[in-house]
Formats: sequence, C-alpha cells, structure tokens
Amino acid sequence: MSRNYFRKQGLLFLLLIVPLVLLFGFLQTAKAQEFDRTHYIYDRAQLLTEAEAAELQTLAAELGGQRETAFIIITLNGSDGKDIVQYVEDFYDENAPGFDQPHGNTAILAIDMGERDIYLAGFKKAEQYLNDERLDQIRDQITPDLSDGQYFQAFSQFLNTSYEYMGQEPTSDSSGSKDYGYGGGSDGQNHYVTGTDEENIFFQWWFQLISSLVVAGIVVTIMAYRSGGRVTVNAQTYMDHDKSRVIGKHDTFTHQTVTRQRKPSNNTSSGGGGITGGGHSHSGSRGKF
Repeated sequence: MSRNYFRKQGLLFLLLIVPLVLLFGFLQTAKAQEFDRTHYIYDRAQLLTEAEAAELQTLAAELGGQRETAFIIITLNGSDGKDIVQYVEDFYDENAPGFDQPHGNTAILAIDMGERDIYLAGFKKAEQYLNDERLDQIRDQITPDLSDGQYFQAFSQFLNTSYEYMGQEPTSDSSGSKDYGYGGGSDGQNHYVTGTDEENIFFQWWFQLISSLVVAGIVVTIMAYRSGGRVTVNAQTYMDHDKSRVIGKHDTFTHQTVTRQRKPSNNTSSGGGGITGGGHSHSGSRGKF
C-alpha cells in the first residue's frame, strides 16, 4: 500500500479522535457544574433518619463555612464494583466538590455497608491539615460507633474532629512528617495558599486538544514509516543449498540454568493517600468496621 493511503487513514483517525476527546471534556465539565456544592450528606445506604441527615447537613455547612472546606459524608450499599478508594477518587474527579470552587478544599468520609469498608480522604487544603496520620486518628475514634451501628454519632464525631484539625497546622513528628502549613495563622484558614490550579489541567479543553493532536501525529508517523515495506532479504536468499558444502546441522545441549524467584506477596497495604485519575493528590486512611 502507498504512503498516501496510510496518510489518509491517519488523517481520518485524527478527525475522529479530536471530537471524541473534546466531547468527553465537555461532558465532564457539565457534570461538575450540575453538582450541588452546598449538599454534604449522601446517605445512599439509608442509615440515617431524615432528622439526623438534616442535622448533619446543617452541622457540615456551619463547620465547613468556618474552615472553608467541604465536609462530605457518603454511605453506600456497594460501590458499583469499585474499590472504595477508587469510588471516592472518582467522586471527587467527576463531581468537583469544594467549599467555594470546583475541586476545592474537601474532606470525605465514605463507608460501604456491603464490604464494611471505611475510607477518609482530604483534598487541597484538607490534604495538608487532615494528613494520613490525622485521618488515621479520626478513623480510630469513629470505628467503634460504626461497628455498633451508631452512625449519627460517628458522623458527628467525624465533622467535629475534622473541624478541630482544620484549625491546627500539622507539625513535624518523629516519623519525619513535615509541617504542612502554608503561612497559615492560628485559625488555620486565613493565610492558606490554595494554589493556582482552580481546575485540573487534564479537564482543560486546550490540553485535551493538544494531547489528541500529539497522539494522532505519533500514530500517523508510525503508519507512514511502516508503509515503505519490510526488508525481507537475508543470507538465505543468496545461498544455493544444492551446491553448498553444508550437508547438515545439529544442536548440542550442554547445560541448563534454573533461576528461582520468590512470588510477590499480595498482602500489601492499600491505605493512605494517592492521586486520582484526574490528577488530584489527596491524603487518606482506610480500614474496616
């Protein structure tokens, strides 16, 4: 096939992929804009009465307003086949919660009744003030109430303790953790620098367009390079086997080497923070109840 054929195919691929990427970015942005950032209690497992849910909603709004952080509680009866950590990360990526901006300061408590999993995560300012160690302490405090079915008490404890920690800058300790304060005052909120990435770069249409063009260009280049055909000539091409003095060949087995390698263990910890698929880093603490 000619180079022109492959170039046409590459151009067709480019024309198809760019609109799809732009459409994906538009849908993600639209979904984030529809999300109600003033709603904080998502009792999908129906563990709370209407009065309890309303009281927690009021408490989360009041405490969150003072700390400029969205305190969110999610209860689940199964996490759509996802690990609970992945569920929380996708929730943050897709819905873009935050106190006063998309993908802003957010602390999330999620429990899955199906797997008896609990996961706490902190994003942006909450990643620093609710670091892994502090989230571990909160989880240890509320787990007994969760195990006893005292969900309202556990969620109230999460909100109040998170509020207290958000007003106290983390300090260095023996484990080598650093002071994560960014010039904050004693109230932990007035002087915090939130950064310049109000919206993640991966969701910007221009970044998606450039990425699509780069990927398409690489694909077209590879296809055009391969269109010249392969070199199939080798030493056997010019050998006359009827006149060759090589009448036979054989292989001689001399020795064998056996290498043993220990099978990796699956007992690795999956707790702590990480980075979402959308590129947002976060702290975290995971356990069972």
